[in-house]
Formats: sequence, C-alpha cells, structure tokens
Amino acid sequence: MINIIDYVPGQTLLHRLNPVTKLALAAAIIAATFLADSYALLLVLLALTFALAAYAGVAGRLAPLLKVLVPLAVVMLALQLVFVRTGAPVWGIVTTDGLVTGSKVCLRLLGVALPLVLVLMVTKLTDLANACVEVLHVPYRYAFTFTTALRFVPVFSQEMNAIMEAQTARGVQYDTKNPFKKLQLMLPLCVPLLVSSVGRTDATALAAEQRGFYLRTRESSYKRYPLAARDWLALACCVALIALGVAF
Repeated sequence: MINIIDYVPGQTLLHRLNPVTKLALAAAIIAATFLADSYALLLVLLALTFALAAYAGVAGRLAPLLKVLVPLAVVMLALQLVFVRTGAPVWGIVTTDGLVTGSKVCLRLLGVALPLVLVLMVTKLTDLANACVEVLHVPYRYAFTFTTALRFVPVFSQEMNAIMEAQTARGVQYDTKNPFKKLQLMLPLCVPLLVSSVGRTDATALAAEQRGFYLRTRESSYKRYPLAARDWLALACCVALIALGVAF
C-alpha cells in the first residue's frame, strides 16, 4: 500500500538538495503564504508548489491529499461566508468581505499543507533526521521522534484498514453517506487501534534501546550533509519568497 508521504526516488535537483534546504524551502513557501495578502501571490505560490511537484515527478501523488483538502477548504469557505458579516451584500447572507476572506483561507490551506508533503516525498526520512541533527544541531532524540512518527502514519493507516475489513466481514457497513453515522461507526475502532499502537510503540522503544539509541551523537553519523552551492542558491530563493510575502 503506497502512502502519499513515501519517498519517491529521483535524480532531479530537488531530490539532490540538502534535506535542511528542502525544509527551508517548504517553510519559506508556507511563511510567504501566511504573509501574502494578494490573490496573485497566493496563486503563484500554489502554482510553484505544483510546478516543483511536477518537476520531481510526484504531482500525481498529491491527488489523494487534494481529495481531503478540497472538501475541507469548501467547509472553511462556507464558515467564512456565514460568520463574516462586513462588506457589501452579494446574495442572501453572503458579503464581499466573506467571499474575499473565505477564498483566501482556501488558498492558504492548500498552500500550507502541500509544500511539507512535497518535501517528505522527495526526502528520505533517515536523511532528514540526520541532516537536522548535523546542520541544525537538533538533538537526535527529537529528530528521531519526528521521523518515527511520520513512519507510523502509513502503518496505523494499514492497521485501521485491516480492522475495518474485519468489521466489514462481520456485517458492519462503512459505506454510508451520512457523516454522523460514519463517525459513530469509526469511533469504536479507535480502541483496538490504540491498543495495537501502544504495543508497537513499546516494541520500537525496546528495539531502539537495544541498538544504543542513547549513545547516538551528532558526530556518530557516518554520512555528512554539507551545504553545496545549489543549497545556498535555494536558500536565497527562500529569502526572496518571504520578502515577496511581506511586500504583497
């Protein structure tokens, strides 16, 4: 089962950037998205994310995430249309300020969620953790915790699917279109998933301790992550993106 955050091998420039540089690029796009106040820049930042994904050959992997984000964006738009009462009335309770605020919230939601997922698809989690430890001097236990949590996402998803298939074989129907009914059916699944996740976490902690997890230091990594010229150029682009967000 392929997960959207699984690493996709490649030889593109985006793949060959330092993992810390990729994080900085995602952070710059996210920061510029929050700072931007114009439709033009929000659309440009969103287009930049899709262009980078297409260049790295992972644009198709963003489709499952869009299936989740687009309905959520529509809900947020509806909430803004209901609660923002300033501006000239357009139709019924809809106002111009509600439309502007809601549409910008939708664009910001997409612009914030996609860059980090893109970075995870073009970066090995091991390299990401080691680079953060070496370049950013992040304590290894924190980097390991972050990357391990990401590794558990597809594992827990597979376990949830297995539990749902077992329940379906017993006659439970999860294909209902009623969201409240579906939520009522999904809540009981949290208990077996929690039990299995606690057991898996305990086993992972024991395995890490047996392999000398607490002896790991910044100098003990066998692979180094120096910043090349392309990384400094990408970091300069990150500064430019943030400056554009402030200006526009």
